[in-house]
Amino acid sequence: MASGTENKVIAHYLDGTLLKGTTRDFYPRKAKFRVETANGDTQVVHVEELKALFFVRNFEGRPEYRERKGFFLRRSKGKKVMVEFFDGEVIFGFTSSYSEKGYGFFMRPGDPDSNNMKIFVVRSSTKRVKIQDQPKVAAS
Repeated sequence: MASGTENKVIAHYLDGTLLKGTTRDFYPRKAKFRVETANGDTQVVHVEELKALFFVRNFEGRPEYRERKGFFLRRSKGKKVMVEFFDGEVIFGFTSSYSEKGYGFFMRPGDPDSNNMKIFVVRSSTKRVKIQDQPKVAAS
């Protein structure tokens, strides 16, 4: 994340609470960041309290649209990933930054029509993360 770049985000807390606003100081390796809400309030968000941080096109989304579950992009950088959260939600997408270190990892949704542009998945909120296996290369 570039310092000073304003990102529209929805912070999804483990208890189901949502916080909508903008952030300029989210970094994947930092324990906390700030979100400024539409009414101008600034709240400090602690990453370990989150399920995920959704970087969105807009805050309203399209309530009538049902996001497709699966991999619908013809070309995408990264490996296919399926994430199952402890609350039962399952999301599909692509990741090029998966690591077992740090608070979590970024992924892009598998549905190109999603309101989500990217998602920071908080590892401690996941029940299971399945990454596409690397293709096997024959030994010569």
